[in-house]
Amino acid sequence: MHRLLTSTLTLMVLAGPLAAQVGHAPNSSPYRDIPRGRSLSLLVGDIGGDGGSIGVGPHNGQSYGVRFDVRVGAPVILGLTVARGDLERLVVSAADSVTNRVDGPVKQAVTMIELALQINFTGKKSWHRLAPFIGGSAGFMDGAGLQATVKDSSGYKFGGKIYLAPAVGVRVFLSKSLNLRLEARQLFWKLKYPLAYNLDPAAQPSGNPATHLNSVLPGNKREEWSGARELRAGLSYSF
Repeated sequence: MHRLLTSTLTLMVLAGPLAAQVGHAPNSSPYRDIPRGRSLSLLVGDIGGDGGSIGVGPHNGQSYGVRFDVRVGAPVILGLTVARGDLERLVVSAADSVTNRVDGPVKQAVTMIELALQINFTGKKSWHRLAPFIGGSAGFMDGAGLQATVKDSSGYKFGGKIYLAPAVGVRVFLSKSLNLRLEARQLFWKLKYPLAYNLDPAAQPSGNPATHLNSVLPGNKREEWSGARELRAGLSYSF
């Protein structure tokens, strides 16, 4: 019994130094807790894209907005973003001649409201002050009307659209309260075109109504998936 007790105590004494060699000491670990689960972010972004096959969808410009996040689990964050995009698009007047029907680009402002789901790779911790993540958003985008001086015989309007936006990014923690947010997103929405885009232009009919060779869009195509890429940066305050 005495020999068993002595052996047990010896193993316990040796276990301390051995355990200290496994992993990192707290003050030298690359991992740091992220103690605060809510944050408010100011965002700016750069939006690209081509506006679809004929360029009438919004693209190319800057975005800015605000985002509120709340952590609901170790790796899971829910977010709400309200943003504005100062973008541009082309105007295609379907009744004009082929050479004269495209104008622009012209200004196209949009308002974006979205809900986001974010998954943090490092859970409630940062690694060397970095917290990479993947995520996705579903939102509603509303496009304002064009300027009164811009004419569009086809009457096309971007209108309101539901969109999806998968994303990948990283947060860089400057302190417990402040972090930088860097994010790359791809926006997807569906464009719906007016019937006029399938018809021969009155100013330059093709002479063959069966084929509509001079129409803006060939055949009966009236819808198209389009979108834009967006690079975002933000400053976040956690509380």
